[in-house]
Amino acid sequence: MIDRTDIARNWLPRYTGMPLNKFGDHILLTNFRYYVTEFTNRFGCDVYGEHRPMQAATNSEGLTIINSGMGSANAATIMDLLGAIKPQGVLFLGKCGGLKHRTEIGNFILPIAAIRGEGTSNDYFPPEVPALPSFKLHKFVSEKIVEHGYEYRTGVVYTTNRRVWEHDQIFLDRMKAMTCIAIDMETATIFIVGHHNGISRGALLLVSDVPLAPEGIKTEQSDEMVTKEWTENHLALGIEAMTEIGEKGEPIKHFTY
Repeated sequence: MIDRTDIARNWLPRYTGMPLNKFGDHILLTNFRYYVTEFTNRFGCDVYGEHRPMQAATNSEGLTIINSGMGSANAATIMDLLGAIKPQGVLFLGKCGGLKHRTEIGNFILPIAAIRGEGTSNDYFPPEVPALPSFKLHKFVSEKIVEHGYEYRTGVVYTTNRRVWEHDQIFLDRMKAMTCIAIDMETATIFIVGHHNGISRGALLLVSDVPLAPEGIKTEQSDEMVTKEWTENHLALGIEAMTEIGEKGEPIKHFTY
């Protein structure tokens, strides 16, 4: 039988265009090409994978950023492929829709858990297994947010594979009944596949729309505004947290069963 790790070691460079020895020990994941561009502009490093499914770059301090694309299938793919290098920590910088009245565009969310509504994670663990971040990683990220004087929210995020649902009142009522703070398409998958592969993982989400309000549904114009106003701080927090966690953070251990 072909070894699973051998497949990942072959496919990670295949998907990203970046050799294995160029990946750092700490990873930022995103599903927006803009974040990779801003990262490389900040550090003057090269982008790999311009014509591949995913783009990646690593700065001189050994921090890697990867644009893995949108959706839970891509999230599962990159978390499986990162098993080739066994990073010490992975932080997902994603956008989400806020589902609470007190959740406003531009808010940061550190999810305490995610509901597995996407289906992809069922290939890794039974539905009863909760999708959770690594506590010590989130603890360090939260300290960085507070240091910079930003507010953040915590709560449960609902992860779905469905993209166009804003018109569906039955789906909207279900979201309200579950009392989730936000909705996205990757977080639960990253948590579950990270757990499956023994990778410490977390998510720092940026509220980019409030879809339960008709005027709050995302448009091209509103998304451009969010990108202009808040993504620089979002990326900066991720960079600082994942650069310093190896030196200042508590050791993270992954227990196997």
